[in-house]
Amino acid sequence: MTTWTIAGDLTLEPADRRTDLLAPPVAQALAATGSDQPVAVAEIDLELADTAAFCATYGSPLDASANCVVVAGKRAGEVRYAAAMVLATTRADVNGVIKRLLDVRKASFAPMDEAVSLTGMEYGGITPVGLPDGWPVYVDRAVADAPELVIGSGIRGSKLFVTGAFLAGLPGAQVIDDLAQPAG
Repeated sequence: MTTWTIAGDLTLEPADRRTDLLAPPVAQALAATGSDQPVAVAEIDLELADTAAFCATYGSPLDASANCVVVAGKRAGEVRYAAAMVLATTRADVNGVIKRLLDVRKASFAPMDEAVSLTGMEYGGITPVGLPDGWPVYVDRAVADAPELVIGSGIRGSKLFVTGAFLAGLPGAQVIDDLAQPAG
């Protein structure tokens, strides 16, 4: 198994052996990827799923955490969805880059209940692995280039450890330069 330098105090296991720590769509997608990239999972306290609390408690660096945001926009009465993967130290450019990529007039974060319902994942654990078919996954270049990342697992009680190359290779993934801006 890969040695993950960003794991802090966590015990990691191969994700395919601990599907109980994954939302069902995530487990199904991982089984179907056929990727040779390593994917590990670690159980965490679900009250510590938010990135800042997770990093502070478990000793994982904030700049190695990537967040998945679900964005929605309308065009000709049709709602278009996408996911964006950005480093936790940055903010997704929703009303610039993502709006243009989705080809909509206005883009915004999808409402929490909508994002949860559509993805089959828990709020605070949504991940690009296992999203609905046809959704684009916009991956910021800094995320794609990262050798190690911590991301959601579809539930609040665990985290996935992946490479940027794994995320860039997901179905529907597009690596985008300047998808995110530094957090203010």
